[in-house]
Amino acid sequence: MPLTRWSGSMFTPGSFCSTLDTEEESTSRGTGAELCQGSLISSASLDTLIQHLVPTTDYYPEKAYVFTFLLSARLFIAPHELLGRVCELCIQQQELANTPLDVAKVKKFGPKILQLLTEWTETFPSDFQEERMVSHINSIIDRIAPCDEVYWKKLDQLLENLKVKLASMNYRDVVIISIAASISDKLVAFKTKLTPIQKDMLSICSDPFILSQQLTHIELEHLRHIGPEEFVQAFVQKDALDSTQPCFTEQEKTSNLEAYVHWFNRLCYLVATEICMPAKKKQRALVIEFLIDVARECFNIGNFNSLMAIISGMNMTPVSRLKKTWAKAKTDKFFILEHQMDPTGNFYNYRTALRGAAHRSQTAQSNREKIVIPFFSLLIKDIYFLNEGCANRLPNGHVNFEKFAELAKQVGEFMIWKQVECPFKQEERILHYLHTAPIFNEDGLCLASYESESPENPLEKERWKSLRSSILGKS
Repeated sequence: MPLTRWSGSMFTPGSFCSTLDTEEESTSRGTGAELCQGSLISSASLDTLIQHLVPTTDYYPEKAYVFTFLLSARLFIAPHELLGRVCELCIQQQELANTPLDVAKVKKFGPKILQLLTEWTETFPSDFQEERMVSHINSIIDRIAPCDEVYWKKLDQLLENLKVKLASMNYRDVVIISIAASISDKLVAFKTKLTPIQKDMLSICSDPFILSQQLTHIELEHLRHIGPEEFVQAFVQKDALDSTQPCFTEQEKTSNLEAYVHWFNRLCYLVATEICMPAKKKQRALVIEFLIDVARECFNIGNFNSLMAIISGMNMTPVSRLKKTWAKAKTDKFFILEHQMDPTGNFYNYRTALRGAAHRSQTAQSNREKIVIPFFSLLIKDIYFLNEGCANRLPNGHVNFEKFAELAKQVGEFMIWKQVECPFKQEERILHYLHTAPIFNEDGLCLASYESESPENPLEKERWKSLRSSILGKS
């Protein structure tokens, strides 16, 4: 099998090229792979795809192929079974069970299997939470290490890096639980009974630029912990042609993704709470103007997720019905931002802005210019429709690899963006407030809105009376 060269990043958007063999080579070797124009694979049997993952003395799969297959293979085979198959093929093809070993051959093969294991552990570390995965790594290195002691050192470094990544993931799980426990989603004391110690956003941070930076810190922290495999595991699709069972069932397989969605919803409700809470119209108008400035700074940074959360919170009915408050606020900039995030044309304006931010990121010299935080719910929606629109397997039983190549392209772009280090200074007091400030639920927001500006029609009046009775215990 000829050596396949790679000259780009593992996740370079649009650069996916899963070249395996020419059509003639594929046919002569009986791989069962079907290729589309340009000798790019479109479908193949699972066995064939596994075979093309396995390195030899003179072949190494493209990084884009490695990423795509490791991302999608979990739908058909558990990671520990896949690694076991890879190790078995390596032992057979390189005759690693023979005594004595062919030292020259092993020294050509060794760096390639180590490279594959390194890419796997760095990109999908959660796969290695199972002891069986590490056991497979040890077993293959045990067979090649007698030919060169440097393999032991490289294995130790690989396992140490993996240990750090897994420890970070476990710490993140603890933090998520801790934050969830400290967040109050119940009603805060109603504004007519607020105590002097009750804080609001403006008392914590009155600079929209700083607040947008702290929101960006939170966004990037969430992105950093979302594994690419969660995008596949979130939309498990049972094909009629697929007799296999999903290789994962645990809820925590998408815990980071779900935590990020929860953060978006929390920010929406926090924005609405901050606007509805003040008793005076002038103060509510000031909060609206402040949040508009925060949203604009988020747009300038490239933080589209916080931007959309702020816009969504300001468009919630309890906020949008406050006509007297809005009339007092300067809102020209808000309508400009709304236009940028308008859902018309499948979010055409937003997608244009996102492409601009992505282009800026590719040519940026500083982390500040590299920041791209997509509107996450729309990214999930795009991936969902890609998954729903195409079968995992074709009628001939082949894996629909063309589908997974497109999925890898979308997820791969996200992988680039999530690796950016946040360049802004952390303000712990502000971060703590954003994570833990009490927020109104839907009923609380409605009641606060009616208390701020009286109901305008019989339906609203009836709703107001019901909420006062159930929440405040007043008739």
